[in-house]
Amino acid sequence: MENDVIDPGRILPFRSPVDEHGGIVGISDDISMQRLYSAYMQGVFPWFDEDDGEPVVWYCPPVRFCMDSRDFHVPKSLRRFLKKTPFTYTMDNDFAAVIDGCRRMGRKGQDGTWIGDKMVRAYCRFHELGFAHSVEAWHDGKLAGGFYGVLIGSVFCGESMFTVESGSSKSAFALFADAFFASGGKLIDSQVYTDNIARYGAKEIIRDEFLFMERACLAVPLFADIRQEFSRVCGGVRP
Repeated sequence: MENDVIDPGRILPFRSPVDEHGGIVGISDDISMQRLYSAYMQGVFPWFDEDDGEPVVWYCPPVRFCMDSRDFHVPKSLRRFLKKTPFTYTMDNDFAAVIDGCRRMGRKGQDGTWIGDKMVRAYCRFHELGFAHSVEAWHDGKLAGGFYGVLIGSVFCGESMFTVESGSSKSAFALFADAFFASGGKLIDSQVYTDNIARYGAKEIIRDEFLFMERACLAVPLFADIRQEFSRVCGGVRP
């Protein structure tokens, strides 16, 4: 099907961002793989409330929350936690379960979720095509937390995370970020501010600065296999 394939040489354009519009750069009826790939290649991401009947809204906000290898650090309390973590960690072991966990996660100040059926179908297919990835934290064979995002070049765009057991997703993220930067990763895009990602050194920067950084990093692939590096990093924190 046309919506399920990607031509890397064909980038669909979006409108130039206008701050008065809140960073909205496009509206569509669906999330085709070509449009989703094109979006990430231009610093754009979908964010809309499907339950309220909204169309697919594409954003490139005026302020971006991101982190590079120079700013990344693991808080002392989390380093202590990782020395005795009860969890085992995997990457791309169960993407569908992770996005479902993110979808079901209750969030303060939010009624419902922005991860609707369209988003689930689109990102599961993006995962099948090798662009979307999940990281899982397990305890006694059950999924205790995790997160998912998109990896293109040396840029990782975090989308959502969920926590069932305390410390699961934040420790999984710390291990992934360590492996990502060790593999040649340049930039982690958290899109909007969160207290959780701020603890690792993420900062707010203006859109033009972010797009300049991202454009250069998208063209540079990782020099190591991220899954192998993640397994190596996790090998030192087995429960």
